[in-house]
Amino acid sequence: MNQFRDNYGKQIIEIQLTNNSASTVTVRAAGIATPLFAAGIAWRASPDGTQIPPGQAKSLPAHLTTANCGTGTGAGSPGTEAQDLVSVTVRLSPNGAAENGAPESLPATDPFGVLVRNNTEQCLARDASSVAAIGLRPELDVSGDGRRAVLRLSIRPSARTSPEQQGGGSGAGRLVIERIDGTPLLAEDPARPWPLNLTIEAGGPAQELELGIRPARCDPHAVAEDKVGTVIPLRVMVGARTGILKVTADRDLRGRILDFVTAACARTTRLSP
Repeated sequence: MNQFRDNYGKQIIEIQLTNNSASTVTVRAAGIATPLFAAGIAWRASPDGTQIPPGQAKSLPAHLTTANCGTGTGAGSPGTEAQDLVSVTVRLSPNGAAENGAPESLPATDPFGVLVRNNTEQCLARDASSVAAIGLRPELDVSGDGRRAVLRLSIRPSARTSPEQQGGGSGAGRLVIERIDGTPLLAEDPARPWPLNLTIEAGGPAQELELGIRPARCDPHAVAEDKVGTVIPLRVMVGARTGILKVTADRDLRGRILDFVTAACARTTRLSP
């Protein structure tokens, strides 16, 4: 298993298959079973499947299903040992054969902890959303010199939350933004420091945080190769869970941010001695 960076926000992982045989095989179906997710995770195959020549590998994209959260902490409720209980089932047929073969169970590994990480993030996001809706406003205010800007983080607490929604305990109904991290594209503007240890209570007032930003890097490939530069990571604690809550800019705001970074970097380059 793996996950490409541009699929982080899309809840898509990759089932990676290698053909160790001497002939081409056609994969007709592939799926993952794991206690970390409530239903099977399946690759959506075309009618003709996909061919894997001898000695080659293919990555098959599969949408994650709903995470099995239970009452655990941010480490994945069934426990991180659940990554060792992954099974992959495929249907193969020899090259040129139109029929489906019988299902085969293949040995599988998750060397990068993709399933545990996604379970953690889904469960954390679920618990956080029961306390407050958190998102980026569509506006981006750029400074007069074009070298800094302000993002607005909207926080709208829910009317109430139950202990069961938050894993129980005295922390139910409370979310703490311990800190906000930068991204490959965006860094904190030192003149407008980002908040630390902000507590949000269900039933509390709506808030709007101003996040002063500047480009984190200005090399020629920064914008062209960006995958997650407009996904803002919040390090949070909610109920019994801790972890990173990812807040994604929508398409229009992402475009504004990329334009800002491009222009700010060009201006910085012109002003450099």
